[in-house]
Amino acid sequence: MGKTCKLCGKKTTLVRKYNKLMSRYNPSPKKIKSPNLQWCRLPSNKRVKACAKCIKSLAKKTKCAVA
Repeated sequence: MGKTCKLCGKKTTLVRKYNKLMSRYNPSPKKIKSPNLQWCRLPSNKRVKACAKCIKSLAKKTKCAVA
């Protein structure tokens, strides 16, 4: 799958926007939300698509391992 984080497995989700209307027919629009995927290079020198949250946590882990 193209829109999946290889590190944590986060993928696209279907969300709805609910409108608060009093006793009215309320069709809720559906929207597909995708994770913020970026190309990143792992410490093993392999390129993968990972979400921004994983990239930030990976940077912290490698920074602590080096220091």
